Amino acid sequence: MRYQHVCLEAFGYSLPDEVLTSEEIETHLAPLYQRLRLPEGRLELISGIRERRLWPRGMRPSEQSIVSGRRAIETAGIDPERIGALIHGSVCRDYLEPATACRVHHHLGLPERCQTYDVSNACLGLLSGMVQVANLIELGQIEAGLVVGTEDSRHLVESTIAALNADESLTRESVKSAVASLTIGSASAAVMLTHKSISRTQNRLTAAAIRSHSRHYQLCEGGIQDQGGSSALLMQTDSEKLLAGGLATGKATYLDFITESGWSSDDVQRSICHQVGGTHRKMMLQSLELSPERDFCTFPWLGNTGSVALPITMALAVERGFIEPRDHVAMLGIGSGINCVMLAVDWQKSLLPSGSYQPASEALAVHSS
Repeated sequence: MRYQHVCLEAFGYSLPDEVLTSEEIETHLAPLYQRLRLPEGRLELISGIRERRLWPRGMRPSEQSIVSGRRAIETAGIDPERIGALIHGSVCRDYLEPATACRVHHHLGLPERCQTYDVSNACLGLLSGMVQVANLIELGQIEAGLVVGTEDSRHLVESTIAALNADESLTRESVKSAVASLTIGSASAAVMLTHKSISRTQNRLTAAAIRSHSRHYQLCEGGIQDQGGSSALLMQTDSEKLLAGGLATGKATYLDFITESGWSSDDVQRSICHQVGGTHRKMMLQSLELSPERDFCTFPWLGNTGSVALPITMALAVERGFIEPRDHVAMLGIGSGINCVMLAVDWQKSLLPSGSYQPASEALAVHSS
């Protein structure tokens, strides 16, 4: 897919104050670690994630999506009446119905003619929403659209810890399927896209490439499960096969991406990938022949924040000056399924928020290569 009229105008985001380190998780997992004689520091060593964040208990995803959406609107400086589509794209939602986007739409004061709905596509939900909004803009059906989402990891992390400590049948081998659940973090992000005629930045979204290698759909499955008469949110992941399948899917999609964008790998000045962990990042960049020095990452201090991971990482890269005018930026998204979405952006101008969104503890955090 190629675009001539779409601009990636602005981001908004919000982050929790509560920090949960990998060391603290291992402390909570003391019964399991003692039973299996697991070495301390294992979780951070294999994931590259030293900490992740948690929203306050009982918070609804829409609450932070409203915050992030409002910040994106304010940063873009756009009249909300011009927004013709609102998509809520995170895995986490308030309810099965109505669409979480409805509450966000109401509190942002968006017009009644604004298309409003949820999109679910695992870690690609926000990027899939961006493609849908871009298509609406390219067709001339809307002037601007907002994609928002909030991931809340608390229930999954806490349920996983409880299940691991309670299951005395686990072995060093079988416990591997739960490790990915302990890397999940919480965050919220929003992305504003506009028609170039009303853009203040001219940050042109020029191309998109999409693939679905759905034969891998069983490699990562999560949902509500019965645990001894009570319900718990749990996820099972075959991390090794998911990594191999993800690399193959990413490579195939990237070849399409190069064709659609007209770039070569040397033309990619900046890359933003889905934030899984250290091994995934290293192997993905190697397979695509992209330099780690040109890639911005947040997983060491945010963990894997699902559908929010790539948008919030790009927002922070923009805010910290990592992305500069005339940079060719590759947004390289991948999610369980296995699905892949890659977007090409010709960056021209950064619209920065009026103030910092980050808790003080994060102000010193920098990207690592």
